[in-house]
Amino acid sequence: MSSTVLMPKPPRKIEMKTKEEISLMRQAGAVVAGALTMLRKSLSAGMSTKDIDVLAMDYLSKNNAQPAFLGYRGFPASICVSINSEVVHGIPSPKRKIVDGDIVSLDFGCVVGGFYADAAVTVPVGNVSGEALRLIQVTEESLGRGIAAALVGNRLGDIGFAVQSYCEQAGFSVVRDFVGHGIGRALHEEPQVPNYGKKGTGTRLVSGMVLAIEPMVNAGGYEVKVLDDQWTAVTKDGRLSAHFEHTVALTEKGPEILTQ
Repeated sequence: MSSTVLMPKPPRKIEMKTKEEISLMRQAGAVVAGALTMLRKSLSAGMSTKDIDVLAMDYLSKNNAQPAFLGYRGFPASICVSINSEVVHGIPSPKRKIVDGDIVSLDFGCVVGGFYADAAVTVPVGNVSGEALRLIQVTEESLGRGIAAALVGNRLGDIGFAVQSYCEQAGFSVVRDFVGHGIGRALHEEPQVPNYGKKGTGTRLVSGMVLAIEPMVNAGGYEVKVLDDQWTAVTKDGRLSAHFEHTVALTEKGPEILTQ
């Protein structure tokens, strides 16, 4: 679940994680990865977005994990399901049906042993357009490039630059209003992790940081608006959006994806 970008303010402390804490986050990450794998296989035209939420909750129950999103700032479900022009934070509903040609973004998190993990994927359903497939491919690749830049000694701006430059070269745009975030004992911790930026700028990356890196990429302009439900963010121009995310631990040996 993405964080809303905030105006500059005095920075809060970044909570570094021990090897033991990262081990717990790895367990949470395995549950998130398993749930998203199951959901990808289950998605089909005719399902409601509420059906997806029920499947996610059932998976958590079977794996002794707690939902990260349910009740968070009042969010009413265990998973965010965002379709086509919906960017993030779509609320599951029994009335919202998936149809052939949709692209469906699934954003999911859980808690194990007091530690969080968070990840997202965008899934094509049935016969989707060429533009939609390309958007999904570019967004997923941009996440990989952002993770590859999450090296000890680099800076936060290197991650954002890697994502932004790749997406814009492909003719797409990255969302500014929502960003990635630190994660650990809380779903949203410092630092914020924008998907845009300049090389060599921002906070220095050090071993023990754990970041939720999550490009949200639009086929058209980067501008978004939030609907009346106060959660669902959509593209202002009505064009498609895709979302991929991993929880990543920074180590001296390189970034470790905890939600692989």
